[in-house]
Amino acid sequence: MAAIVTGLIPILRTAVDSTATYKGRTMWFGMLCIRLVTIFLAQFPWKSLNEDFHCNTTDHFCTRLCFNEHFNSSIVMAWHFLFILLVLSVLLMELFSSHLRSSFQKKKEREMGSQSEQGGITDPTTNVGGRMMIDLHKSKSSVVVYLFSIMLRIVVEVMFVYVLLYWVLPKLNAKLYPCNVQDFGQCSELRCVVRGAAEKRMSVYALLFISALVIITSGLFCLYSIGHYLCGG
Repeated sequence: MAAIVTGLIPILRTAVDSTATYKGRTMWFGMLCIRLVTIFLAQFPWKSLNEDFHCNTTDHFCTRLCFNEHFNSSIVMAWHFLFILLVLSVLLMELFSSHLRSSFQKKKEREMGSQSEQGGITDPTTNVGGRMMIDLHKSKSSVVVYLFSIMLRIVVEVMFVYVLLYWVLPKLNAKLYPCNVQDFGQCSELRCVVRGAAEKRMSVYALLFISALVIITSGLFCLYSIGHYLCGG
């Protein structure tokens, strides 16, 4: 549990302490936290996958050979890598909002220093509770970056669903795992099973549910942003 707390604290601190915000920001950070908790819990049945793989032999070499044949990809590491991509999709908007805030402040200082008689610069932000909030109605570039970050999030989640449906679940649906290694005849007649397949499947279903939730929410937010900020003026 210490690991999950260590991972959650920086995310929550960033979401609460930042001086810049935008529409839906708290929800995106909340979903990151939910995703992190789900991955943390879902990986428990997979930690003992190597020990859960049993064959009808006492030859450990053949058992390991069959295991490597059927589970030749790192499943949990793929989950972690896609979570990192999900964090980067949220970080993109964070970096842009920080850049927008600093660039506007510099322009405002230059305008005040030069006392330009030309019209004042358009402020793309508003103050809400002492924090800067990006007004997407005033900045079309902010809307484009916002939509790009949401679409990137959807792409990552679709990749995650693909990995779960076509990479992980098919390995668990097999009741027996035959060993068909041509170069080792003594291992060709083996039949193996995976203990705790039901728990492993449930962990995959939990991850699929969270991915579907993120995809639906992100898609609705994308449609809302296009209709409200771009088409609605």
